[in-house]
Amino acid sequence: MNAPVAVLRNVSKVFPERKALDSVSLEVLQGEVLALLGPNGSGKTTLLRVLASILRPTSGDVFFGGVRVTNGNVERMRLLSSLVFQRTVMFGGSVYDNVAYGLRVRGVTRSQIGDRVARVLKLVRLEGFERRSARKLSGGEQQRVALARALSLGTGLLLLDEPTANLDPQNAAIIEDVIATVNRELKTAVVLATHNMFQARSLPHRIALISDGRVGEVGLPGEVFGRLSKALASFAVLDNTFSGVARVRDDGVTVVDIGGDVRLEAVGQRAGEVRVLISPTDVIVSKSAILSSARNVLRGRVVELREVGGLVRLRVDVGRLFVVQVTRGSFVSLGLGLGSVVFLVFKASSVQFL
Repeated sequence: MNAPVAVLRNVSKVFPERKALDSVSLEVLQGEVLALLGPNGSGKTTLLRVLASILRPTSGDVFFGGVRVTNGNVERMRLLSSLVFQRTVMFGGSVYDNVAYGLRVRGVTRSQIGDRVARVLKLVRLEGFERRSARKLSGGEQQRVALARALSLGTGLLLLDEPTANLDPQNAAIIEDVIATVNRELKTAVVLATHNMFQARSLPHRIALISDGRVGEVGLPGEVFGRLSKALASFAVLDNTFSGVARVRDDGVTVVDIGGDVRLEAVGQRAGEVRVLISPTDVIVSKSAILSSARNVLRGRVVELREVGGLVRLRVDVGRLFVVQVTRGSFVSLGLGLGSVVFLVFKASSVQFL
């Protein structure tokens, strides 16, 4: 296991009106992407600010690189991480000036600044924007400038507060791709605060669930989503989650009517009102009704699509809206697009009761 970059031990943060963090203990490992997954107001932003040494905890300890953060060294420790806020603030002046600002404050030479700015602007796909007015860019472009500003500092820990919230799909996809690239190629540790379920499944190595200022489960994305814990279900708007009425057939199979003339076959005997979930990763997309042992085959039409990295996320209307994902290669080879008729195939064991 990689050594920790940053460690929180029993950290609490109390504001006059509320307790934002409640005895949080958490490690951020070298070279990982860690997602803080939780609803708005759960304490994600406060936790990031404590990690960035912008906020000092009311109680508990913060360690960075094995060194305890104190009032005496906090200014120096702030230089070891960079934080990108959810609400981007652009300084007056050009894109170049905005990205170069932190480097100038840190006394980096002019030639080095030029090299770093050019490199990170290319990374966020804004090369050629150097002389443009930063405040006249679109919201998504400004967020990419803010990310470039943080990346230019070359810190070992990158902290991101809802970096794709309210962005259009194109800018969101670029930012997600940059995060993955920086982590993979530079081994930069990243802590990503999000309430985006799809993002939490595809980007991080680990997920920490946070609610009411407390960190509950911490684990691999497959583990956290596979368990479908009450903590996750309490706030998460999960794809392919349906309410319906279940009945048990004579052969012991449970059939769940989720409305829209859609009935699902499930393992396990349940009757009455239920709530079920089908993970998008468990669904096979086909242009024809393939023969398999899967008990559920639904015919529908693609009504929305979004590309994220090497994956394409599809929303398919089968009477109810299902979300599925395929690789970019599969998307092309199947000849899919808006309006395409497809079949969704998944096993009865993929229908999970919540």
